[in-house]
Amino acid sequence: MSIEQHASDDGKDVRIRIKGRFDFEQHQDFRAAYRATAGTGVRYTVDLSQTEYMDSSALGMLLLLREHAGGEFSDVTIAGASEGVRKVLDIANFGRLFRIQ
Repeated sequence: MSIEQHASDDGKDVRIRIKGRFDFEQHQDFRAAYRATAGTGVRYTVDLSQTEYMDSSALGMLLLLREHAGGEFSDVTIAGASEGVRKVLDIANFGRLFRIQ
C-alpha cells in the first residue's frame, strides 16, 4: 500500500493516488498528502484506479479532505474507482458530496 501525491507547479491541482488497500492504516499518510497543500482553492483528484479495497475509515478520510478543501465549496474529484470500491462510494451517497468519475 502506498499513497503518492503530486501537485502542479502552481499548487492549484493536486492528485493523490492510493495503491492497494485504503483503510485506517493509511490515515497518517493520506492526511500528510493533503495537508501539505493549501486547501481552499485547490482542485483535488483522489485516484482510486489502483485501490483494491476501501473501508468506512477511508470514507471518513475523504470527508476530512473535503473539509480541508473548503467543505461545501470544495473541488474534490474521486476518479478511477473499481466496481467494488464504487459500490462503497455509492452506498455512502458520496456522489452528493464529491464529483465521481
